[in-house]
Amino acid sequence: MAPVYKVAVIQLYCKPMQIERNYNKAAEFVRAAATQGAQLAVLPEYHLLNWVPQDPKFKEACGQWQFYLNKYRELAKECNINIVPGTIVELHDAGTENERLLNVAYFLTNTGNIAGKYVKKNLWGPIERNHLSSSTRDPHPVIDTPLGKVGLLICWDLAFPEAWRELIANGAKIIIVPTFWTLSDCSPAGLAVNPTAEGLLLDSMLTARCFENTCGRSHCPIIILKNPDACSAAVIFANAGGPPGKGYAGLSQVCVPYAGAITRLGSCAEGMAVVDLDMKIVEDAEENYQVRSDLARSDWHYEYRHSNKRDAKM
Repeated sequence: MAPVYKVAVIQLYCKPMQIERNYNKAAEFVRAAATQGAQLAVLPEYHLLNWVPQDPKFKEACGQWQFYLNKYRELAKECNINIVPGTIVELHDAGTENERLLNVAYFLTNTGNIAGKYVKKNLWGPIERNHLSSSTRDPHPVIDTPLGKVGLLICWDLAFPEAWRELIANGAKIIIVPTFWTLSDCSPAGLAVNPTAEGLLLDSMLTARCFENTCGRSHCPIIILKNPDACSAAVIFANAGGPPGKGYAGLSQVCVPYAGAITRLGSCAEGMAVVDLDMKIVEDAEENYQVRSDLARSDWHYEYRHSNKRDAKM
């Protein structure tokens, strides 16, 4: 029988540069989730400091990453709950020529262990590329957790189906996406067409990913399926919240095939939703659509080539 997991998606308002306040607020939500019987709590991207790299004290504050990671490990053990503590921006090799900032998502088990981590790969324009180092061509890791095989993606990764397909190809059944997605990510031209364009984009992509990304492998021309009989993916999307009029998109949700969002925070307001995630739904969807089976066929006909180089025979 497929398991049912109780999961909490936390839409935190992370105040800029108020790291201890933000941690304490996040811990309150995690404890509340555990009290409601949740087995997993997920927080947003940049939830400890917000994203203010122009602040002269931002980089120094990122040097505290190990301290707060350990606090989350202790919290997970205390509450007997698995935690994805959004992302934590980490300062490495400070003061050297190799100094870099990494945007990292962790999966912490209910015993306080680090099951795995992921460093953000697809950075959002110069806003992030001028400050963060990408994991570039490193494989997308699939993590063995108490909730089965899990993949982690971060914010703008959502836009790239290849990332999802790599995770699903390697057996991930749940994809967790901590996010700091704002309404202003849309251009003025786009907002002139639709002031709620970013909300439409998020809702559309999240539901589509449940259906379309049932397997495959990116970063190579041949699709290799390590787990062709596995089920489709459920998506847990935790976005930052905040006061109305400040540009926060919110809309944190948990999505599955057939149903779309089974819980959704319908505004930017800070809050939490706890929901039962029935993995039987995603198994049934794969049995119905059989996308994995199609992709596993020897005559599968699509390849991804995102390069200026062209095959001489083309």
